[in-house]
Amino acid sequence: MAALQGWENFYVIIGSAAGALIGLQFVVMTLIDNKPINRAVAQAGDSFTTPSVIHFGVVLLLSAVGSAPWNEIAAVAVLWGLVGLSGVVYVVRVARRMRLQTAYQPVFEDWLFHVLLPFAAYATLAVSAYAARSYPRPALFIVGAAALLLLFIGIHNAWDTVTYHVFEKRREKGMPKGKDHE
Repeated sequence: MAALQGWENFYVIIGSAAGALIGLQFVVMTLIDNKPINRAVAQAGDSFTTPSVIHFGVVLLLSAVGSAPWNEIAAVAVLWGLVGLSGVVYVVRVARRMRLQTAYQPVFEDWLFHVLLPFAAYATLAVSAYAARSYPRPALFIVGAAALLLLFIGIHNAWDTVTYHVFEKRREKGMPKGKDHE
């Protein structure tokens, strides 16, 4: 399909990054989380860690869909639309989980990176599906922007989660935070 020509490298790059980051997040979380968890911590994990894996997975899925040899953009747009609408529903669930969990009090940055920006990315993805039939080229840029936003959100959230766990462990052991993090 002519509309997707030239996007191969973009999807190879972001798809590879998302796949690698999914694996890296599992490795890092396994290494830093060797203590038993209680119910409150498990709820916080559902709210703050799982969405990063979901966002990376969506970027990987969008990369696969964008790299497949489609005959027309309509089928691809339907998939984008379904992913976008599913993402909107998922973000609403994440927001609910964030409000209900008791292990951590979310701050504005948490709401921004776990609810507002992902909601915008998924809603944009859903809108691009509607626009794809009439405006395929701009719709592809919108999908690319949504995928990049989800990738950056996932990177931010994964980093935030890992640093929280590292500094929380230091605090539990009574170790100073260090000069850089006071």
